[in-house]
Parts: sequence; C-alpha cells; structure tokens
Amino acid sequence: MKLILRADIDSLGRLGDVVTVKPGYGRNYLIPQGFAAPATAAYLKQFELERKKLQAQADRLRADAEELAAKIAATPVEITVRVGEGDKLYGSVTPTHIADAMAEQGVDIDRRKIVLEDPIRSLGEFEIEIKLHPDVRGELKLTVAKKGGVIEEPVEEAPAAEAEPEAAAESADAETE
Repeated sequence: MKLILRADIDSLGRLGDVVTVKPGYGRNYLIPQGFAAPATAAYLKQFELERKKLQAQADRLRADAEELAAKIAATPVEITVRVGEGDKLYGSVTPTHIADAMAEQGVDIDRRKIVLEDPIRSLGEFEIEIKLHPDVRGELKLTVAKKGGVIEEPVEEAPAAEAEPEAAAESADAETE
C-alpha cells in the first residue's frame, strides 16, 4: 500500500515522503491517526497545497520538544528508594517511577518516551535519555539515593552489659540472706 506521510514517523520517513507499507498498518494505524493518506494523484495535488501548513505544525512541535528538552536538562531529579544490606535496592527504578518523579518537579513526560535498556537496580547518578521528538532527545540527570538514614540494629553487647549489674545485685542479695 502506497501512502504519503503527513507527519514525521521515526521508523518510516519524513513529512511528504511516499512510502510503501503493509495494508493493515496503513489502514488501521497510519490513516486513522492522521499520519498518512493514500498516495493518489488527486491527494498529491491537495497535499502540495497543505504542505506549508503541515510543515509549520511540524516545526512548532519540534520547537516545543526542544524547549522541553532544555527544561528537562535544567531539572535534575532525585528518587529515594528503600535499600537492604550492601545498598541493594528492593525492586528497581522503572520509567514509571521516573515519570512520576518528573511530574512532581513540574515536567510532565509520558513514561513511554523514557529510554531505559534495563531498570535501574543500584544507587548512584544516571544520565537518562528521553525521546521527545524524532529529531530531539533530552538528557535527564537522575540520582537514585537511599531513603532516610541507615537503620542500625541494636548491638548485642549492650543488653549483656545491663544484665551483669542485675546479676551482681541478685548475688549480693543472695549472700545477705
């Protein structure tokens, strides 16, 4: 099926390109979403008239994405997590956690745009890539820190030291009797 693209599509092409796709992909996704139209002679003439408007719209989307990328770069995000022995995380930090933390900072990002090969399973600082537009990618500085302070377990010697004065007092009482 031959289609003319009305928007930039990552894996397919740019605005105005004539592409060949499988009929189901074109009929069920690209055409209903408004990303493409059938590449007929009549539509090609109509598209040339619409091209400037569509190009202006695409440029506006790109400018918005670049502005958002600058905002993301200026907003570092810190996520606090529970850790166990040896600073090992309980669970992991996923794109959903990152998107929620960014929303708290005032930057709304769809979690599907956050590019993580694997979930984060350790403490530290990370550079996270966010795909905002086919041509624009943002860099987020993410810090994963442990929640609260280190919880120390009571030392076993302290209760034994308290027990000795009691034992000494009891033996003194036993001697007086």
